[in-house]
Amino acid sequence: MIARYTLPEMAHLFSDRYRYATWVRVEILASEAQAALGRVPHEAVEDMRRARVPEPERVAEIERERDHEVLSFLAAYCEDIPQSSARWVHHGMTSYDLVDTALGHTLAQATDLLTGAARRLRRVLTGRALEHWDTAMVGRTHGVHAEPTTFGHKLAGHAFAVDRSLRRLAAAREAVAVGTVSGSVGTYALIDPRVEEHVLAALGLAAEPAPSQVVARDRHAQLLQAVATLGACVEQIALELRLLQRTEVREVEERRTGAYQGSSAMPHKRNPTTSERLCGLARLLRGYADTALENVALWHERDLAHQCVERVILPDSLCVGHFQVTKAADLVASLTVDTERMRAHIDQTDGLVHSSSVLAGLLGDGMERERAYRSVQAAADHTLATGEHFGASLAKQGIDVAGLGPERFLAHHGVIRTRLEKLHELED
Repeated sequence: MIARYTLPEMAHLFSDRYRYATWVRVEILASEAQAALGRVPHEAVEDMRRARVPEPERVAEIERERDHEVLSFLAAYCEDIPQSSARWVHHGMTSYDLVDTALGHTLAQATDLLTGAARRLRRVLTGRALEHWDTAMVGRTHGVHAEPTTFGHKLAGHAFAVDRSLRRLAAAREAVAVGTVSGSVGTYALIDPRVEEHVLAALGLAAEPAPSQVVARDRHAQLLQAVATLGACVEQIALELRLLQRTEVREVEERRTGAYQGSSAMPHKRNPTTSERLCGLARLLRGYADTALENVALWHERDLAHQCVERVILPDSLCVGHFQVTKAADLVASLTVDTERMRAHIDQTDGLVHSSSVLAGLLGDGMERERAYRSVQAAADHTLATGEHFGASLAKQGIDVAGLGPERFLAHHGVIRTRLEKLHELED
């Protein structure tokens, strides 16, 4: 992923240097287990521990001749190991014992980073939802004024969506935190399963139960689906905030700095650029998730069609997802909320947002439903045509109502707040 949409801590996990350092760790762990079984000299393991992690530039130089990254890595690594010990490196292993086991470790760490960012987003959403629990505003369906709600209620819905995504991420982490050290075609023919047990235990990984030489790719597809779903939940937040920032609405506004410039030609512009960017990044994540599904089916015990794809989609998905979620938390935390404008918009349609409350009252008084609906609708049509307040229009239909205010809609609002408070307590 380009640096613009990558944060340093995630970039580090997917750097060539970190990948080779992890490969070295896997090789040493496997050799430790082989030595404990009496199949590799202990002196050779000590020489491996003393050797430096090969420089990415050196691996690339050798790969230009050998056209095989793992063999080039091993050659570069062994340059710093005495020949008598170097011959024991990678003993009994095949390339993807190294690659997939290291990848499982890296993906688990990357998912932990993303999870931490998503937990922060959940915490920010629940905190601001409680802050604005009683901030009345108009609810909109089909983009049209519906009934009053509160800004806190709106944010609570997003908080629970992120919470569900966190549970999906947890399941996906379990799925990808696996490895295999089982040799060619996964039969353990040349390597003792106890070697795998040692390596995976040290790395905090589970074993692929029936390896085909590689780790099953439905695991990676599950992770990228979870990342994409989280990205879609962030997009839902960002889209809502974009809509609330329109000139005609202006109920919220992204934080601006003194250096902000919204347009190269129109100095007055205050564009919702952060929200728009978050929506765009969600499109990338969905594309990566679809591509991961294409990687599940491999020829027989393995082929290499998935590898070139994974080099792009795995780091990019996690980098983009981590960036998107982090920036979404920053956006919500610093969001300016115009509570007065929210309250004013409730009355913008002269009381029409209370039509369902009036209808419910008439039905409660025993009026036949069709008659009640048509009477309220006729009053609403009159208000739309004349601009007369809805209460006055209702009076002309012979319907007398008490004061129309948003409080009428919030009688049972407390049950949602109780659920939200329990979610907020998770962060304590």
